[in-house]
Amino acid sequence: MASIIDLDELNLIIDSVHGDPHHLLGMHEVEIGFKRALAVRAFIPQASAITVIDTEDPGVRYSMEKLHSDGFFEAVITDRDKWFLYQLEVEGYGSNWVTYDPYCFSPVISELDRHLFGHGTHYEIFEKLGAHPMTHQGVDGVLFAVWAPNAKRVSVIGDFNAWDGRRHQMRQLGGSGIWEIFVPGLNQYDRYKYEIKTQQNYLLQKQDPYGNFAELRPSVSSLVYNINKHKWNDSYWIESRKGVGNSRPMNIYEVHLGSWKRGEENRFLTYTELAAQLIPYVKDLGYTHIELMPIEEHPFDGSWGYQVVGYYAPTSRYGNPDEFMEFVDACHQNDIGVLLDWVPAHFPKDAHGLGRFDGTALYEHEDPRKGEHPDWGTYIYNYGRNEVKNFLIANAIFWIEKYHIDGLRVDAVASMLYLDYGKQGGQWVPNQYGGNHNLEAVEFMKHMNSVLHGRCPQAIMIAEESTAWAGVSRPVETNGLGFDYKWNMGWMNDFLTYMSKESIYRKYHHNNLTFGMVYAYTENFILVLSHDEVVHGKASLINKMPGDLWQKFANLRTALCFMIGHPGKKLLFMGGEFGQFDEWSESRSLDWFLLQYDHHNQMLDFTRDLNHLYLDERALWHDDFTHNGFEWINCADWERSVLTFFRKSVDEDDIVIFACNFTPVPLMMHRIGVPKLCAYREILNSDDLKYGGSGVLNAGLMNAEVVPWDGRPYSIGIKIPPLGVSVVKPV
Repeated sequence: MASIIDLDELNLIIDSVHGDPHHLLGMHEVEIGFKRALAVRAFIPQASAITVIDTEDPGVRYSMEKLHSDGFFEAVITDRDKWFLYQLEVEGYGSNWVTYDPYCFSPVISELDRHLFGHGTHYEIFEKLGAHPMTHQGVDGVLFAVWAPNAKRVSVIGDFNAWDGRRHQMRQLGGSGIWEIFVPGLNQYDRYKYEIKTQQNYLLQKQDPYGNFAELRPSVSSLVYNINKHKWNDSYWIESRKGVGNSRPMNIYEVHLGSWKRGEENRFLTYTELAAQLIPYVKDLGYTHIELMPIEEHPFDGSWGYQVVGYYAPTSRYGNPDEFMEFVDACHQNDIGVLLDWVPAHFPKDAHGLGRFDGTALYEHEDPRKGEHPDWGTYIYNYGRNEVKNFLIANAIFWIEKYHIDGLRVDAVASMLYLDYGKQGGQWVPNQYGGNHNLEAVEFMKHMNSVLHGRCPQAIMIAEESTAWAGVSRPVETNGLGFDYKWNMGWMNDFLTYMSKESIYRKYHHNNLTFGMVYAYTENFILVLSHDEVVHGKASLINKMPGDLWQKFANLRTALCFMIGHPGKKLLFMGGEFGQFDEWSESRSLDWFLLQYDHHNQMLDFTRDLNHLYLDERALWHDDFTHNGFEWINCADWERSVLTFFRKSVDEDDIVIFACNFTPVPLMMHRIGVPKLCAYREILNSDDLKYGGSGVLNAGLMNAEVVPWDGRPYSIGIKIPPLGVSVVKPV
């Protein structure tokens, strides 16, 4: 029987440029003369013969006629006129295989899905775009969907079709720019990419922007993976987070999973091994949270994870998505929160990534003055485009809802806020008012934080923001950006500058210690000694400290103790807790062998005791962000480089006093004013012999006297150790 195919449409399939191949391929009800019939069409270039098989009655078979030498087949079935589910038996290249026809399935993504995505408000778009194993019309397979509005054609390619972009050409749904196909019979770990034909007829091979797993670098294929199988066991933890707000202890251990510890032959530890080793270590040391440097999939180890390609995929360096879920689950079962470093500020130019995704500036700006970071060699997101905003906001929700992540630390917020960040004159374009604020990025962050806190009120959003932008951690309703916390980069710079000075010069820089209190309550600050401070020639934390070996460790103990006492939540990068000497490198493990030496073991013991003191003393964390939680006793003793202050909570009797000496001269009978007439006892001393100190301690009770001092009616005499801190509280 003669074919009724439009030859122009057939050629669009042969040339693989058809915007809706389902219109021609698959099973269709047709009219032959005045009689209704069925036509089944398939385009399989490798095939020499194809037979249509009725799945309900496999004995009913229809041979297909080869209409084009490139592999276009058709069967016109005149004895039936109603659609039925069928399979194709394919012969080719000396082998036979049977498969359901991917072109016999109806669309999965609805018009409502497309509408919401186009408006930037489909906050569960990760359930639609990407690769999703499912049962569709009674058949097991994988739904593939991708956004590429300016492509001439999009196909999914993989081992299952010999990486031939002609085989699984996708259909574009309306004018949404979303391309979709359901491919039956695929399995977990099947490799795939999207082959995109641009309007200029260039072929691009792209990793799935919404893919849930990917090959280990340097391979770049996405992998089919069902992330919905894990049975969570952290319901108690999830409930315990609700309604806590800022009145919680937060002492964060920042970790790069690939270099915290290595296995034999310098291999990466797996998520499973990290759960077994890292979690007990963090719990023993008394940290409340682990902050993971980016574990989203990235091609280059040397980027530390900050040049992300797979935003929806935990990196395959350490295992699969289920194993990462088990890691998070185990953290929660051990009362440890998990924060994830998240990078919406830029993305790399790797050919398989988001850059020029469909041959055009899709996720970025066309104008490089808007769309590129010259210093980093990366692209900047187009925060004004609805679908791009949706991609990022849904991704933040994805990690919190799908992986039970407790919060996100948003990297490089300053680079998002300022159009001229890292740029010279002529390299940037002012906003509509002539200023340097990126108004679209500001609106994006407000929108993101509002949506996220609305859906997940317990989620913690942290900004790494290095300028004086006002209201970063203030509510959107009061024109803030809506983050919960902001990294205190100013305090960090002042503090490390001070601590790096020889003690004889510190008195000339006393305001470096005190200036932070001028602005301490303008934001909800986290005090950070992060990975950025121990790389690129800046020296490790211990090697920033002046003096001989004893003084270095005494200074480090003093620094950490002062940090614990200072208002603000806390973060310390791995290695600082035991005095790692070498700068951090992502290519090797921390120097765990150092723990065979007393100085490092004693430093670790001190960190443990200090962290548990922080947990035990409510005054140290209950009120970090108002004047009610802190008082100076004496901040003006610059000549002796001494600072005294106390922390307090809602209970007036709940106070903890810090007496800090930043010189090697012990103060054997130093008088300080105290708020209450009672006895005081020392609860921690950084100079204790067990920590490697010199043993200048305050034994027994210190009774307050009615001797006015430091502007207070009562005072005590106290020993303040050399390069040390004495922590006391009322009995």
